[in-house]
Amino acid sequence: MSDLSAEDAKLVTLARAARARTRAAEGAAVRDSDGRTYAACTVALDTVDLTALQLAVAMALASGVKGLEAAAVVTEGSAVDVNVVRHFAGANVPVVLAQGTGEVRDVVHT
Repeated sequence: MSDLSAEDAKLVTLARAARARTRAAEGAAVRDSDGRTYAACTVALDTVDLTALQLAVAMALASGVKGLEAAAVVTEGSAVDVNVVRHFAGANVPVVLAQGTGEVRDVVHT
């Protein structure tokens, strides 16, 4: 995580913790335009299926945020759908993709 800013590294740490608490497939964290953070994990029930990133964005929206600055997703999966961030926050929002160890695989932009 050495190439990340301290704030983006914090998002990875929060996403890792959210994933570890529940042993979920994914953990995610987002930072809003005021600097507040929201962390979540995958929800996979019979009637509800949300990615960690979808839930983190929903939590931010439920808190009344006006925009997002950045996001991070921790997963062993190979692909992450960032459309929920793009839909709410627009183009060019960085989304850090990291493995469970915290090692950054990529930074994509919406």
